[in-house]
Amino acid sequence: MVGSALLWAGDLIGAHFFIGLPTTSPSMAWAVWFTGLPGCGKTTIARRTKEHLSRMGVEAMILELDEIRKVITPNPRYTDEERDIVYASLAYMAKLLCDAGVNVIIDATANRRRYRDLARELVERFAEVYIKAPLDVCMEREAIRRAEFAPREIYKKAASGARVPGVGVPYEEPVSPEIVVDTTMMDPESAAEFVSKKILEIFGG
Repeated sequence: MVGSALLWAGDLIGAHFFIGLPTTSPSMAWAVWFTGLPGCGKTTIARRTKEHLSRMGVEAMILELDEIRKVITPNPRYTDEERDIVYASLAYMAKLLCDAGVNVIIDATANRRRYRDLARELVERFAEVYIKAPLDVCMEREAIRRAEFAPREIYKKAASGARVPGVGVPYEEPVSPEIVVDTTMMDPESAAEFVSKKILEIFGG
Protein backbone atom coordinates (compact mmCIF):
# COMPACT_ATOMS: atom_id res chain seq x y z
CA MET A 1 0.00 0.00 0.00
CA VAL A 2 2.86 2.39 0.73
CA GLY A 3 4.27 1.83 -2.75
CA SER A 4 0.99 2.72 -4.46
CA ALA A 5 0.67 5.77 -2.24
CA LEU A 6 4.09 6.97 -3.36
CA LEU A 7 3.11 6.57 -7.01
CA TRP A 8 -0.07 8.52 -6.27
CA ALA A 9 1.99 11.27 -4.65
CA GLY A 10 4.17 11.52 -7.74
CA ASP A 11 1.14 11.81 -10.00
CA LEU A 12 -0.38 14.50 -7.77
CA ILE A 13 2.82 16.52 -7.75
CA GLY A 14 3.19 16.27 -11.50
CA ALA A 15 -0.42 17.13 -12.23
CA HIS A 16 -0.91 20.03 -9.86
CA PHE A 17 1.82 21.27 -7.56
CA PHE A 18 4.52 22.06 -10.12
CA ILE A 19 2.33 24.39 -12.15
CA GLY A 20 3.47 27.99 -11.86
CA LEU A 21 5.69 27.47 -8.80
CA PRO A 22 8.77 29.69 -8.45
CA THR A 23 11.88 27.51 -8.46
CA THR A 24 15.51 27.65 -7.47
CA SER A 25 18.36 25.34 -8.36
CA PRO A 26 17.45 21.76 -7.34
CA SER A 27 20.76 21.54 -5.46
CA MET A 28 19.72 24.57 -3.36
CA ALA A 29 16.07 23.70 -2.62
CA TRP A 30 15.23 22.76 0.96
CA ALA A 31 12.44 21.21 3.01
CA VAL A 32 11.55 22.29 6.54
CA TRP A 33 9.18 20.16 8.63
CA PHE A 34 7.07 21.91 11.27
CA THR A 35 6.19 19.35 13.92
CA GLY A 36 4.47 19.51 17.29
CA LEU A 37 1.30 18.46 19.06
CA PRO A 38 -2.07 19.22 17.47
CA GLY A 39 -3.06 22.74 18.48
CA CYS A 40 0.50 23.91 19.16
CA GLY A 41 0.36 26.54 16.39
CA LYS A 42 2.12 24.77 13.51
CA THR A 43 -0.19 25.91 10.74
CA THR A 44 -0.37 29.54 11.82
CA ILE A 45 3.40 29.83 12.25
CA ALA A 46 4.13 27.90 9.03
CA ARG A 47 1.90 30.19 6.99
CA ARG A 48 3.38 33.32 8.52
CA THR A 49 6.88 31.96 7.99
CA LYS A 50 6.11 31.54 4.31
CA GLU A 51 4.96 35.16 4.18
CA HIS A 52 8.10 36.39 5.96
CA LEU A 53 10.34 34.42 3.61
CA SER A 54 8.49 35.77 0.58
CA ARG A 55 9.10 39.34 1.75
CA MET A 56 12.79 38.41 2.02
CA GLY A 57 12.76 37.18 -1.58
CA VAL A 58 12.62 33.45 -0.78
CA GLU A 59 9.59 31.54 -2.03
CA ALA A 60 8.35 28.25 -0.63
CA MET A 61 5.34 25.98 -0.92
CA ILE A 62 3.45 24.66 2.08
CA LEU A 63 2.43 21.01 2.20
CA GLU A 64 -0.32 21.07 4.80
CA LEU A 65 -1.15 17.52 5.83
CA ASP A 66 -4.69 18.30 6.96
CA GLU A 67 -5.45 19.41 3.39
CA ILE A 68 -3.57 16.57 1.67
CA ARG A 69 -5.09 13.93 3.95
CA LYS A 70 -8.55 14.76 2.57
CA VAL A 71 -7.35 13.40 -0.78
CA ILE A 72 -5.18 10.49 0.38
CA THR A 73 -7.56 9.28 3.10
CA PRO A 74 -10.93 11.05 2.77
CA ASN A 75 -12.33 8.80 5.53
CA PRO A 76 -9.35 8.57 7.86
CA ARG A 77 -9.06 5.87 10.51
CA TYR A 78 -5.74 7.13 11.92
CA THR A 79 -4.32 3.62 12.25
CA ASP A 80 -0.56 3.07 12.32
CA GLU A 81 -0.71 1.55 8.82
CA GLU A 82 -2.64 4.53 7.48
CA ARG A 83 -0.22 6.98 9.09
CA ASP A 84 2.70 5.08 7.49
CA ILE A 85 1.11 5.59 4.07
CA VAL A 86 0.18 9.22 4.61
CA TYR A 87 3.57 10.31 5.95
CA ALA A 88 5.52 8.33 3.34
CA SER A 89 3.48 10.11 0.67
CA LEU A 90 4.11 13.48 2.29
CA ALA A 91 7.87 12.90 2.52
CA TYR A 92 7.96 11.80 -1.11
CA MET A 93 6.03 14.88 -2.23
CA ALA A 94 8.61 17.04 -0.48
CA LYS A 95 11.43 15.16 -2.23
CA LEU A 96 9.84 15.63 -5.66
CA LEU A 97 9.31 19.33 -5.08
CA CYS A 98 12.89 19.82 -3.90
CA ASP A 99 14.18 17.84 -6.89
CA ALA A 100 12.30 20.33 -9.07
CA GLY A 101 13.88 23.28 -7.26
CA VAL A 102 10.91 24.20 -5.03
CA ASN A 103 11.47 25.03 -1.38
CA VAL A 104 9.01 23.20 0.87
CA ILE A 105 7.43 23.89 4.25
CA ILE A 106 5.81 20.74 5.66
CA ASP A 107 3.05 21.35 8.20
CA ALA A 108 2.31 18.03 9.90
CA THR A 109 2.36 16.58 13.41
CA ALA A 110 4.10 13.32 12.37
CA ASN A 111 3.85 11.79 15.81
CA ARG A 112 6.57 9.18 15.16
CA ARG A 113 10.16 10.26 14.59
CA ARG A 114 10.51 7.74 11.77
CA TYR A 115 8.08 9.76 9.65
CA ARG A 116 10.24 12.87 9.84
CA ASP A 117 13.43 10.81 9.56
CA LEU A 118 12.22 9.41 6.23
CA ALA A 119 11.95 12.94 4.84
CA ARG A 120 15.42 13.70 6.18
CA GLU A 121 16.74 10.66 4.31
CA LEU A 122 15.00 11.65 1.07
CA VAL A 123 15.78 15.39 1.07
CA GLU A 124 19.42 16.46 1.19
CA ARG A 125 18.75 19.96 2.58
CA PHE A 126 16.32 19.31 5.41
CA ALA A 127 15.51 20.76 8.82
CA GLU A 128 12.98 20.22 11.59
CA VAL A 129 11.15 23.02 13.38
CA TYR A 130 9.76 21.88 16.72
CA ILE A 131 6.78 23.98 17.75
CA LYS A 132 6.61 23.42 21.50
CA ALA A 133 3.59 23.88 23.72
CA PRO A 134 2.33 21.96 26.77
CA LEU A 135 -0.51 19.53 26.14
CA ASP A 136 -2.99 21.53 28.24
CA VAL A 137 -2.22 24.68 26.24
CA CYS A 138 -2.65 22.77 22.96
CA MET A 139 -6.01 21.49 24.17
CA GLU A 140 -7.19 25.01 24.96
CA ARG A 141 -6.04 26.35 21.60
CA GLU A 142 -7.48 23.44 19.63
CA ALA A 143 -10.89 23.90 21.26
CA ILE A 144 -11.21 27.43 19.84
CA ARG A 145 -9.24 27.26 16.59
CA ARG A 146 -10.98 27.73 13.28
CA ALA A 147 -8.55 25.95 10.98
CA GLU A 148 -9.48 25.63 7.32
CA PHE A 149 -8.65 21.94 6.94
CA ALA A 150 -7.94 20.52 10.40
CA PRO A 151 -10.56 18.28 12.03
CA ARG A 152 -12.48 19.87 14.88
CA GLU A 153 -12.49 19.01 18.60
CA ILE A 154 -9.94 16.23 18.29
CA TYR A 155 -8.96 16.30 21.95
CA LYS A 156 -12.61 16.05 22.93
CA LYS A 157 -12.87 13.02 20.66
CA ALA A 158 -9.76 11.54 22.31
CA ALA A 159 -11.78 11.19 25.50
CA SER A 160 -14.00 8.77 23.55
CA GLY A 161 -11.07 6.74 22.26
CA ALA A 162 -9.89 8.69 19.19
CA ARG A 163 -6.20 8.17 18.36
CA VAL A 164 -4.83 11.66 18.95
CA PRO A 165 -1.07 12.26 19.26
CA GLY A 166 -0.14 13.10 22.82
CA VAL A 167 -3.29 11.46 24.21
CA GLY A 168 -4.40 8.28 22.43
CA VAL A 169 -1.05 7.62 20.75
CA PRO A 170 2.46 8.81 21.63
CA TYR A 171 4.03 11.97 20.24
CA GLU A 172 7.79 11.50 19.88
CA GLU A 173 9.57 14.83 20.21
CA PRO A 174 12.45 15.56 17.81
CA VAL A 175 15.82 14.51 19.25
CA SER A 176 17.92 17.27 17.68
CA PRO A 177 15.68 19.71 15.81
CA GLU A 178 17.47 22.47 13.94
CA ILE A 179 14.95 25.06 15.17
CA VAL A 180 12.90 25.11 18.38
CA VAL A 181 10.05 27.53 19.09
CA ASP A 182 8.46 27.76 22.54
CA THR A 183 5.01 29.15 21.81
CA THR A 184 4.43 29.96 25.46
CA MET A 185 7.23 32.54 25.07
CA MET A 186 6.57 33.81 21.52
CA ASP A 187 3.47 34.95 19.71
CA PRO A 188 2.91 33.59 16.17
CA GLU A 189 4.34 36.64 14.42
CA SER A 190 7.53 36.68 16.51
CA ALA A 191 7.87 32.92 16.06
CA ALA A 192 7.53 33.17 12.28
CA GLU A 193 10.11 35.93 12.11
CA PHE A 194 12.49 33.87 14.27
CA VAL A 195 12.00 30.72 12.17
CA SER A 196 12.43 32.62 8.89
CA LYS A 197 15.76 34.04 10.01
CA LYS A 198 16.92 30.62 11.19
CA ILE A 199 15.97 29.04 7.86
CA LEU A 200 18.04 31.62 6.01
CA GLU A 201 20.96 31.05 8.40
CA ILE A 202 20.82 27.30 7.76
CA PHE A 203 20.24 27.29 4.01
CA GLY A 204 21.20 30.78 2.88
CA GLY A 205 19.09 33.28 1.00
